[in-house]
Amino acid sequence: MSDLNRGIMKFNGADKPVVIAVSSVIVLGAIAGLIVWALQVAYAVE
Repeated sequence: MSDLNRGIMKFNGADKPVVIAVSSVIVLGAIAGLIVWALQVAYAVE
């Protein structure tokens, strides 16, 4: 059993590169969205 198949990712195939890539894109996209939102709110950039 891979270390990536434990913890939150408790399903078969959690250590596949495609699953890792999709989840990392989702996480990085959410972080980027929060940064853009925070900059727009803080500095009123239009």
